[in-house]
Amino acid sequence: MSTVRAAFLMSLALVFAACQNTSEDAAVAVDAFRRDFLAGELSWDDVLARAADEGEVEFFHWGGSEALNAWMESSARPAIEAFDISLNLRRSDTGDVVNLILADDASGRGLGRGTVDLVWINGENFRTLRDRGLLFGSFASLLPNARYFFLDPDDPRSSVNLFDFGTPTDGAEMPWAAFQFIFRIDTARISPEEAPVSFVELEDWMREHPGRFTYVAPPHYIGTTFVQTLMYEMNPDGTSFEPFLTDPADADPVDLARLMEPAFAWLRRVEPFVLGGSGQDGRPGQPIYPATASALQSRFVSGEVDFDMEFGVYDVDRDIRSGLYPQTVQNIIFPETGMITDKSFLAIPSNAPNPAAALVAVNALSSPESHLSKLVEIGYAPGLDVPLLDAAMQERFADAAPDLRGVPASDLAAREVPNVNAGLVDIIDAVWLEYIAERSSRAFVDIVEESWRSAVE
Repeated sequence: MSTVRAAFLMSLALVFAACQNTSEDAAVAVDAFRRDFLAGELSWDDVLARAADEGEVEFFHWGGSEALNAWMESSARPAIEAFDISLNLRRSDTGDVVNLILADDASGRGLGRGTVDLVWINGENFRTLRDRGLLFGSFASLLPNARYFFLDPDDPRSSVNLFDFGTPTDGAEMPWAAFQFIFRIDTARISPEEAPVSFVELEDWMREHPGRFTYVAPPHYIGTTFVQTLMYEMNPDGTSFEPFLTDPADADPVDLARLMEPAFAWLRRVEPFVLGGSGQDGRPGQPIYPATASALQSRFVSGEVDFDMEFGVYDVDRDIRSGLYPQTVQNIIFPETGMITDKSFLAIPSNAPNPAAALVAVNALSSPESHLSKLVEIGYAPGLDVPLLDAAMQERFADAAPDLRGVPASDLAAREVPNVNAGLVDIIDAVWLEYIAERSSRAFVDIVEESWRSAVE
C-alpha cells in the first residue's frame, strides 16, 4: 500500500471516529438533558438556553387544511421563533410521520439522532409510539403553561387531557385542540324541531325519507366515529361508552361481538334507506357511502342528502362565512345520549434531535394567546381549559368564539363523551368492511373474532 493511500485511509478513519464520537457525545448530552428535565432538576431558563443553542425545531403536522397552514405561518412561526428557534414546518400525514419515527428507531438513530422533533398526533398513532417506548417522557406538567390545563388525575375534568382514545397519555403529549363530532342540517329542508335526536328516531326519519341520508365509509375517521357513536347508543347493556374504552387485548371477543352487534344490525337494517338504496326492507340496492368528509359535504351542499357530519363545532360558522354553506345551515344536538369529543395533542419523540427546542415550541403553542388566535383564525376549539384562565382572558375567548349556529355551548359540553380505545378502531373498520361493505353472510361473532385476532396478535 502506498504511503499516500495509507495516510488517506488513516485520515478517513479518524474522521469517521470523530463523527461517531460526536454522535455518541450528542446522545449522552440529550440523555442527560432528558433525564434532568423530567426529574425537575432544570430551570426553564436552562431549557431556553439549550433550545437557543439547538437553534431549530422540526415540526411535522397534518397539512390538509390551508387555513391551518396559513395559521402556522402567521401565528405559530413568530410565537416559536421569538425564542431564537427556527421553525421548520413539515406538512405530512401523521401516519407517515409515525412510520418515519419507527424507521429512524429501526435503523439505530437513537437519542438525539432522529428526524422529528415535534408531531401533531392523537389516537392510534400516539398509541403506537407509546407502546414502542418512542416518546420523550412525561413532560406536559413540567411546562410553564401547564397551569392552563386540567392535569390532575383526581379531577374528573382532566380525563379528556389524560386519555387519548382510551390510551393514558402519561404526560407524554400536550393537548392542542378539541374536536366534537357534530351533525348539521339545512333548516330550509328540515326544521330543527323535526330533526332526530337519537338513532332510533333517525331510522324512522330515513324510512320516511329514503335516500336522503348517508354517512362516510370507514375506515375514514368520520365514518368510524359515526359507527362508534351508534355503538354507544345501541350498547345492549345501556347507553354507555365505558365498555368500549377497554383495551381489546383485555376483552373477550365473543362479548365484544355481543356489544357491537346491535349497532351493526342497525347499519344493515337501514341500508335500503340510505343514498342509493332500494327504499324497501331486505333489498339493499346500491347504497352509496362517500369515501371522505368532503365528498359527503358536497352531496349535502348540492341537496342530495339532508345531513352532514364532521368534527368541529365551529366549522359551520366558518363555512357559512366562506360561502360554502347557505345561511340556513346549522348544528344540531345528535345524539342526545352523547357526542364523541376528543383532543389532538403535541408529542415529542424520544430521539428528537432538538428536544429543548421542541419543549419550548410546545410551551409557546400552549399559551392562551396561541389557543385564542387558533380559535379566531381557523375555528379550532381550544385545547386548554378556559376555566383556568383569568376572568379577562375568559371573556376574550367568549367574545372571540365563532357562532355555534343553533346549539348552546352548555348543551354541547353536557353531551361530551370520550372516544373508543384506540385498539378498537381497526376492529370496527374491519367488521364494517366485511359485514356492511361486502355484505358477508358469515356469523357476526366470527367476523368480530377474526378482526379481533388480527388486531391484538
